[in-house]
Amino acid sequence: MAQTVDFYRIDGVPMPAPDAEPVFTFTDLDASDAGRDESGVMHRVVVREKVGSWSFAYSHLTDAEYAALLALFAGKATFAFTHPKPGSSTETQVSTCYCSNYSIAWRNARTGTWRNCKFNIIQC
Repeated sequence: MAQTVDFYRIDGVPMPAPDAEPVFTFTDLDASDAGRDESGVMHRVVVREKVGSWSFAYSHLTDAEYAALLALFAGKATFAFTHPKPGSSTETQVSTCYCSNYSIAWRNARTGTWRNCKFNIIQC
């Protein structure tokens, strides 16, 4: 995982290359008063469209690689996330984001390896 990728950055620092390309998901956010009425008809009040979420996965990490990955997010409630611009294979854009749904499994204490590190970067 020593290789980094320039088109994914946290506060300008390149991220380690993930095992596979992250999945991009875009979701509309509805206001709290949106919902279905008594007859079952949906009344949407969209407050934001196409809020981005990127799912990252790393199958194997050493202690050092794991520490370097965690350091990218340490002490940051939000950060500037550089990512490919949707619809363009050559351009990037920067969004204010946060890290969520983090998980990892400890594989081997003797060798200092970890497996199945997963997290989402979500647009604020």
